Amino acid sequence: MKKYLAYFSILSAVVVAFFGFSACQKGSDMPKIGYVQMLEDATIDEAKRGFFDALAEAGYEKDKNIKIDIQNAQNDMVLLNQILDKFIADKVSLIAANTTVATIAAVQKTKDIPVCMMVAPRPDIAKLTDKEGNAPANLCGTFETLDYIDTSIALIKQVFPQAKKVGTVFNFTEPNSINARTRLQLMCDSLGLELVEASLASSNETQQVVESVLANDVDVFFALPDNIIFSSFETVYKLTSEKNIPIVSSEMGLVKRGAFIAFGADFYEWGKQAGESAVHVLKGEQNVKPTEVKIRKRVYNEETAQALGLTPPEGFEKLD
Repeated sequence: MKKYLAYFSILSAVVVAFFGFSACQKGSDMPKIGYVQMLEDATIDEAKRGFFDALAEAGYEKDKNIKIDIQNAQNDMVLLNQILDKFIADKVSLIAANTTVATIAAVQKTKDIPVCMMVAPRPDIAKLTDKEGNAPANLCGTFETLDYIDTSIALIKQVFPQAKKVGTVFNFTEPNSINARTRLQLMCDSLGLELVEASLASSNETQQVVESVLANDVDVFFALPDNIIFSSFETVYKLTSEKNIPIVSSEMGLVKRGAFIAFGADFYEWGKQAGESAVHVLKGEQNVKPTEVKIRKRVYNEETAQALGLTPPEGFEKLD
């Protein structure tokens, strides 16, 4: 009897060891995503939510069949580079980069690991293409063009036909903000609008710089989609509200936070489209290219409209 018990104990130990080893092997074979976001922000968080919803809809569950490392750079370039270095050292299967700065830094760091872009402009606008105009071979995800500037300024002319001055601030350290500002100037010139602008490099400067713009009696404030605006929008909204100046944007998320109207990308859907691109990569598909964001919406903030005594333009839907 003791002999059989001893045999059974040995067999049990072998079985446990085998399955334990198998589970370990299964975990080590899981794909791993390194997700990095440039800063904490409610608007940008929507893209993050959409990205991970796309993964979930494709059957990916954290720690069940995929590992996920979520990091936030807190708007710090040193920290951003440290996060990316760790992702590369960990040999992640894919780097998901949320916002332009994170995308550019990731592509500059690695040519081997796929980089999934979101909340970032077309690769050539971000200066990520080679002399032949080709985007990096490891870049996938979803981008926006500068066409939103054209539609947004045309919208200002349509909704505020008496407007003469458009105010804005831009981040002179962020490539997409500089490009957007240049396009904004061209559009204002073509439509006979005066652009009153000021540059800044930190959200700590937002109040002073925005006040200097508003002091020039602007009729409308255009909120450019850059990291400083995202992180300090409540300051912009407070200052413009005090002077009854409406904010027009290309970002639906900023309308949720108080802007009057926007015609532009839905950040949740933007992130979701990027997530779908990442799924193709995770499934082993080759040559997955970045694509232009598909879903744009016309929205308005009812509370802001009532506070400013404005009538939303026809065809715009109320944002809950």
